[in-house]
Amino acid sequence: MDLKPTKPLSGFIELLPAQQRCFDECARRMQNVLRNCGYSRLDLPAIERAEVLTDKDNWDEIETQIFLFQKGDTKMGLRYDGTVGLSRFVAGHLNELTFPFYTYQFARNYRGERPQRGRYREFWQLDIDILGVQTLSLNYDAEIVSTLMRVYESVSDIVGGIKVKIGNRRFWNAMFAYLGLNEAQAREAFVLIDKRDKISDFMDGMIETVGADAAKEIDSVFTNGYRSFRGKSADLDGAIAEMDTFMDLLNAMGVKNAEIDVSIMRGHSYYTGIVFEFFSIDYPDLPAVGGGGRYENLVSKFSKTKIVGVGASIGVSRLLVALMESGKIDLSKFESGTDVAVLVMGNDNLPYAMSVLNALRDAGVPSVAYLDTDKKFKNQIEYADKIMAKFSMIIGTDEVKNKVVAVKDMASGEQQTVSLADAIKLVK
Repeated sequence: MDLKPTKPLSGFIELLPAQQRCFDECARRMQNVLRNCGYSRLDLPAIERAEVLTDKDNWDEIETQIFLFQKGDTKMGLRYDGTVGLSRFVAGHLNELTFPFYTYQFARNYRGERPQRGRYREFWQLDIDILGVQTLSLNYDAEIVSTLMRVYESVSDIVGGIKVKIGNRRFWNAMFAYLGLNEAQAREAFVLIDKRDKISDFMDGMIETVGADAAKEIDSVFTNGYRSFRGKSADLDGAIAEMDTFMDLLNAMGVKNAEIDVSIMRGHSYYTGIVFEFFSIDYPDLPAVGGGGRYENLVSKFSKTKIVGVGASIGVSRLLVALMESGKIDLSKFESGTDVAVLVMGNDNLPYAMSVLNALRDAGVPSVAYLDTDKKFKNQIEYADKIMAKFSMIIGTDEVKNKVVAVKDMASGEQQTVSLADAIKLVK
């Protein structure tokens, strides 16, 4: 018969054992930072009602971005990020949560977009959010950035250094109002600014959108700096002061490698104030490896109570898989998943070997047994070598008789026979 395909669907990730151990170690460190900083983990459903995920009724228009399906009369979809599900959750548990509410999610997300380098249809994302009722101090925006820099620092030996760039949607809203742009012009200008570093005809597009005079003023933000517009309007002064205050807050929180970059816009329309993106210092060819900002209206589709939030996400799959695929992560330290291989020379020796294995595991020593007891010693020691075990514990007739173990250091080749208690001390 014809054999079935062995490759996963396009845009879905499969990792080899060493890659998975690296991924799991990074995920463990990142979440430890968040728990240490007081964030509670949420594990929300992967499937939501379609009306939760989108306000649009035209499935043909949105099915390219969201995996949608129908069961009976219920239209459903796979979550594409953590924010929408979080908003539904918070609105449904307002009286059971304590605000400000610190939370994080580490989960798989799904998008129907065309797969490309660093963008997948199924991917792991780390979302962190702080939400408040009615108001939320700007201090929490700085807290999110500070926390995420700690998260990145926890894996810096694996992924390298990270810097953060700060933008402000409030500044551009004030700028567009000052220039007298209408809503359509402002929306197009937002898009152009967001793509400024990626397109060669930025000014041509801006002139066509807002006119030559307004385009020149917008360009002067980048050439002369955002502070050059101080005194132009009260809203601009407020936005400029907000950015300066924010940088002072980050400095007070010990955040390094932070800078203002007003071209940072973020793609989601629900962001209303400070926005930020994180970039690799060591691998500048990578796109943004995380980002977020303040949102004030997202929960309103679920509750009449005003919930203000600031959140961010790390594309964990995008960051780690891209670096692994390009060979920029040293996986040698993750090649072995075990410290000790227990090798059993003959089935009669299996009961004692199992007691040795259990004692190792009880002592917290990662251990695995080779249970094909009829195989020759050569085959068993080759297995221990291939899995890159640090030690082998060899159990033969003499070891069983004398209640000892033969411990072989796989790196040096040295072998010694000791008591089980001493063997455990030796390999820990």
